[in-house]
Amino acid sequence: MITQVTSGIKVSVESFYRPDQSNPLLNQHVFAYRITITNNSDYTVQLKRRHWFIIDSSSTNREVEGEGVVGDLPIIGSGESFQYVSGCNFDSELGKMYGTYLLERLIDKKPFYARIPEFMLVVPYKLN
Repeated sequence: MITQVTSGIKVSVESFYRPDQSNPLLNQHVFAYRITITNNSDYTVQLKRRHWFIIDSSSTNREVEGEGVVGDLPIIGSGESFQYVSGCNFDSELGKMYGTYLLERLIDKKPFYARIPEFMLVVPYKLN
């Protein structure tokens, strides 16, 4: 698990290869990732936006930006966590992702960013 803390917000990432949804013969590789956002600050926060940088080994770079995560704008109280699972597809056997979440403190509407740590997405047989 990869973890990064920004302003009391801990973002942890676990990634998984999905062979049931991939087709290596057609260079189609699907990965899932589980994100856990833990609020270790003193304030209740709401996740407003996400901004991802997605890079695969075939030099394809993508950016994904939008409201919330998986259709939700979660409110995370002090000491609480929010977890979700999402996915990404690549035309190559390995890649990486990283980015930021825009959050807002509910007490004073102050926005701030929490970093999503860089993590690798690798087809398991490439690790041998």
